[in-house]
Amino acid sequence: MQTTTTARLDEGRPWPLGAHWDGHGVNFAVFSAHAYSIDLCLFDEADGREVSRTPLPGRSRDIWHGYLPEAGPGLVYGLRAQGPWRPERGHRFNPNKLLLDPYAREIVGAFEWRDEHFGADLNFPAHMDPSDNARWALKARVVNGFPGAFDWEGDQHLHRPLAETVIYEMHVKGFSKLNPAVPENLRGTYAGLAHEASIAHLQRLGVTAVQLLPVHQRIDEYRLAQLGLSNYWGYNTVGFFCPDPRLASGEGPARDEFREMVKRLHAAGIEVILDVVFNHSAESDERGPTLSFRGLDNASYYRLQPEAKALYENDTGCGNTLDLRQPRVMQLVLDSLRFWAGEMHVDGFRFDLATSLGRGDHGFDARAAFFTALAQDPLLSTLKMIAEPWDIGPGGYQLGNFPHGWLEWNDRFRDTMRSFWVEGKATRGEFAQRLCASSEVFQPRGRQPAESLNYVVSHDGFTLQDLVSYCHRHNHANGEHNRDGHAHNHSANFGAEGPSKDAAVLARRDRVKRALLASMLLSQGTPMLAAGDELGHGTGGNNNPYCQDNETNWIDWSRADESLSAYVARLLALRRQMLPFANRWYDGVPDRLGLPDLSWLRADGRPMEISDWGLAGNPALGCLIGKPGRAATPLLLLFNGSQSETPFLLPGGVWQIEAASFDAMETRRWREGDSEISLPPRGFAALSAAGIAL
Repeated sequence: MQTTTTARLDEGRPWPLGAHWDGHGVNFAVFSAHAYSIDLCLFDEADGREVSRTPLPGRSRDIWHGYLPEAGPGLVYGLRAQGPWRPERGHRFNPNKLLLDPYAREIVGAFEWRDEHFGADLNFPAHMDPSDNARWALKARVVNGFPGAFDWEGDQHLHRPLAETVIYEMHVKGFSKLNPAVPENLRGTYAGLAHEASIAHLQRLGVTAVQLLPVHQRIDEYRLAQLGLSNYWGYNTVGFFCPDPRLASGEGPARDEFREMVKRLHAAGIEVILDVVFNHSAESDERGPTLSFRGLDNASYYRLQPEAKALYENDTGCGNTLDLRQPRVMQLVLDSLRFWAGEMHVDGFRFDLATSLGRGDHGFDARAAFFTALAQDPLLSTLKMIAEPWDIGPGGYQLGNFPHGWLEWNDRFRDTMRSFWVEGKATRGEFAQRLCASSEVFQPRGRQPAESLNYVVSHDGFTLQDLVSYCHRHNHANGEHNRDGHAHNHSANFGAEGPSKDAAVLARRDRVKRALLASMLLSQGTPMLAAGDELGHGTGGNNNPYCQDNETNWIDWSRADESLSAYVARLLALRRQMLPFANRWYDGVPDRLGLPDLSWLRADGRPMEISDWGLAGNPALGCLIGKPGRAATPLLLLFNGSQSETPFLLPGGVWQIEAASFDAMETRRWREGDSEISLPPRGFAALSAAGIAL
């Protein structure tokens, strides 16, 4: 039988939360409003044996704390909480379960699904489970958190203006795992992303920020583990202060490899934005395991159903919802953000299911305490904040309703652009609104155009290649009988479901991809490109590959479409040099020379009339930008969303093509100075004026 001793603990102090070494000993501080006591458990890392169990001697309001003299980095510990087992009242304390410190800076062990992790008896859920899980539980390790522990060499946040920002959404592992230009031992890691070959590709494209899918340490859901799959995307967080070691090369601490990655990306002029998951935890619903929050103070950390507190409110679809109405829970989120911004130098955050973070007692509130706390924070208020503006709870769709300064994923842009180019269904009016930062959504609320984050593809859904290659999802590998993922994708296969060797099919697909990319990368707002779309990456028609940690998701660099990459680079160079749309709302009012800041033209060169905006059968139109964001002369964007070749009559003056989704000079035999240009089906062209007469 294992025996434990009692460590000598001084009272210590209630701050900062977590375990912190001061050079002489370690202070421990843990929040729990309803526990009777909190035990600090120390472990021998070599054999996993619990060597001591000691109650934290201090309590300051709801913070339990203690100080262990002569302890330091490397110490392995866990927590046990004594308190009521009353699930019907929201309390699930079980001292038989070793709990992970929510503020752990490094996590020890690889999680293994076992019955011992469940706080309730699996056969009698109302009963406490008596088995001890310490042998298999995740534990925390004390680290050296002194500021000088890592040499940043003067690195600082880049603070790139939104008008210059182009985001590249990517998965750390999938980006470089199959890239032969990256050393094999670094592929799929933070160091692989920091490698010169990876950075060279990002610079060649012209993106200014990478938005990383979750890098917080996570576990795989039970169902996935049983199927031999994993949560590849990472939306199942267990450590909000820990970079996932599975994304590290193993040549040093994961946190230092992550820091080195940030430092090198910053040196290349590229910001780092993290996709973070503060809407739920990995403990799932009332049938889930007791890993940390549930055992420390279930009633405080989670939103429980008011009339049935044994059950969880599930506004996230992941089993539970963290309760940011509780000040200490909000503090956890803010402390985590400050850690990643201050100690890891990241430049911003994209909040998964962000509506959940602003939910009060009566639904979403743009003035919720969380948003107010961020706005006044001297560090966080200077960084980029991006919302996924929905969850699945009541009133969950909140596009346009987040605070000023926040960027929001604009799914209306995504769906309209797909409908226009892929299906030929969206009206000209819908297309124009989306191209101009969804003005009807953001402008009435006093928001800036750049706060519309425009995308046609993200990690969630079809890749760009699959969007034009499949009519239907093909998700059988996910183990849910092809029922998961979106069924309404605005996709088409253009003549063949999946890969094709038909030249006509491939040409149609290529034109649509290029038109979609141009509409997004040159749009008003902040564009986001999904990694691999510029290379022709596909996932075999799987539009929900969250659990595929394999070649399905990893970018195959050996099959890269270099022509498409060059096209994307050209579009981004055009955006950088000319910035077609300024970050202000256009009104169409002519200046003293009679030139409107923005006007819309039919293919015959005449101004659009009211009756033209609702047409979808022949969706061809031109956007004449009289006052571009950066160009000295007007720009003309031409869009032919129809299935037939369409001639466009150009405004008077001399025009030159800056970018096109087809070979304008040879295929169309167009010459500078021509008064007409013919666009192929689903074609796009951007022209600049050397002179213009209206």
